[in-house]
Amino acid sequence: MSAQEHVDDATRDSEEGQPKPVPSAVVVEERRKGERTPLPKLQLAVVFLVQFSEPVTAMVIYPFVNQLVRETGITGGNEAKTDLGRYTHTHTGYYAGIIESTFFLSETLTVLAWGWLSDQVGRKPVLIMGPLGLSFAMLGFGLSKTFWPLVLFRTLQGFFNGNIGVSKSVIAEITDSTNIGDAYAPTPLMWSCGTTLGPVLGGLLSNPATQWPDTFGKIAFLRQYPYFLPCAAASFLAFVSFAVSFIAMKETNQEPPSSPTPSPPQATEPPTPPGTHSEPTPGQDSDTEAKVPPITDLLVPDYIATVLNYGFFSFLDLSASALIPLVYSTPIEYGGLGMDPFTIGVIMGTYGISKGVLLALFLGKTVRRYGPTKLIQTSIFAQFVSMSAFPVANLLARRAGGADARVACAIFLQYLTRTMVTPCYSLMTILVVRSCPNKLLLGSANGVAQTLTSASRVFAPAIASSLFSLSVQRSSAELSPEGLIGIAGNVLRIFVIPDHSGASLIVQSQRLRLGSGRLA
Repeated sequence: MSAQEHVDDATRDSEEGQPKPVPSAVVVEERRKGERTPLPKLQLAVVFLVQFSEPVTAMVIYPFVNQLVRETGITGGNEAKTDLGRYTHTHTGYYAGIIESTFFLSETLTVLAWGWLSDQVGRKPVLIMGPLGLSFAMLGFGLSKTFWPLVLFRTLQGFFNGNIGVSKSVIAEITDSTNIGDAYAPTPLMWSCGTTLGPVLGGLLSNPATQWPDTFGKIAFLRQYPYFLPCAAASFLAFVSFAVSFIAMKETNQEPPSSPTPSPPQATEPPTPPGTHSEPTPGQDSDTEAKVPPITDLLVPDYIATVLNYGFFSFLDLSASALIPLVYSTPIEYGGLGMDPFTIGVIMGTYGISKGVLLALFLGKTVRRYGPTKLIQTSIFAQFVSMSAFPVANLLARRAGGADARVACAIFLQYLTRTMVTPCYSLMTILVVRSCPNKLLLGSANGVAQTLTSASRVFAPAIASSLFSLSVQRSSAELSPEGLIGIAGNVLRIFVIPDHSGASLIVQSQRLRLGSGRLA
């Protein structure tokens, strides 16, 4: 045995004889400082496939939902003829809005329940149940010919989509602090691709008998159910994600509450040195049965601060997302930019694709270098700049009499800063994981955060659009886009309100918690 090996053995023996004042993760992390744990690519691919299928099923109906509502007869043929000789289907928009909103409403009401259930029975059964249910709900939607069955199946789609927070818990449990940023980086890309593919399928495959009379037109079933094909395509994708996850996914919640004996450490966690593995952690019984603590254990200041920040950020970002097409299409004299739908579509489509690619390539590296807290603070500033671009672009358009090169520069600046805003979702999720007071409640912790995001999808677009409409109708400075910036700026201050110790709430909630059942 070499001299170096003797030294190593002596050091190891000395370490084993010493009490460990800190959890083993710290020791291992120091030894591995600068190294990055390889990503579990297969498991991540399974999770990403589930994440991709969910926005596809959510968005596939949008190209044809208005026509489908009219064909159900629920509007009673109520059409109001305008002075221009065109027809506005006022009742159609009302009933289509009901169908569209029930998805996000039912998702909001069930996200927390799915997260809690995953803490009780494990992540895998809950996660695979979602795409399986989505596949059947989509088939039911495509076979519905009357209004209320459409509402029912759309509600079921939101119900089964409510497990979206569970996928974030899975990612957290198969990664560590060295690669968690890389693991969360592709999630915005999955959403962007899904929300892009869904409407494409809906528009391309609806009414196939009319679009391709020589082929699909010969199939009586497709003539009778003209919107079944796009729903079936989305259903097939959801079923594929179910089948793949059922076969390839491994359970990541290795401490089910009903297990008769303690579970071994997870493969993704650092090994525990001898002498420390048998110590129970708060939130777990010292006997042989691990019990999930009550969800009220999440009510600790750091976690509450994190999820409130997450909720406020989601509300602001989704408000901005709703304002972009509205402001861009509104005439210049009313505070908009007067763009046509084609131009708006090109701008938003280009942004969606480039944003997802950039985040997938660079988010993990920036998280490792700067940490999530600094990046979130940068995102907050970028959010303010992005919102400020609305009145600046309108002012430039007023002076130029249209959208010129200066307006294009303002739009470019807006989307450049929005690219810096989007990572905040992944970064906030990292902070939610780190501020979770007990790893046995990780599913519920992500469920609460996802509930706030889903609620923002329900209310933020309506509130932001209504405020803008009021500003157009009343020409009120308080409710103009400039006024909205003031509102956004005041809300953004919530992100940096100091607590009694003088530390930022975000900084406080970003501290690593090792031991006491908390996740590192």
